[in-house]
Amino acid sequence: MARPFPINPRHPERLCWGCDRYCAPEQLACGNGSGRVLHPVESQGEQWYLDWGLQPDPQRRSHVKLVE
Repeated sequence: MARPFPINPRHPERLCWGCDRYCAPEQLACGNGSGRVLHPVESQGEQWYLDWGLQPDPQRRSHVKLVE
């Protein structure tokens, strides 16, 4: 299954990006005891997806497709 993933969301700090639930930081549902997982743009910059070898999704240019 392929899932679209935003390349550069407006407010990445408002969500946890650690799983496909995309919870708010104060409502983490995964229960793993950890804090919020940063979006790659927060830790690696705006071109993060190129370093990962990903390309924008042709149907949604603001997203990359992650293959699970």
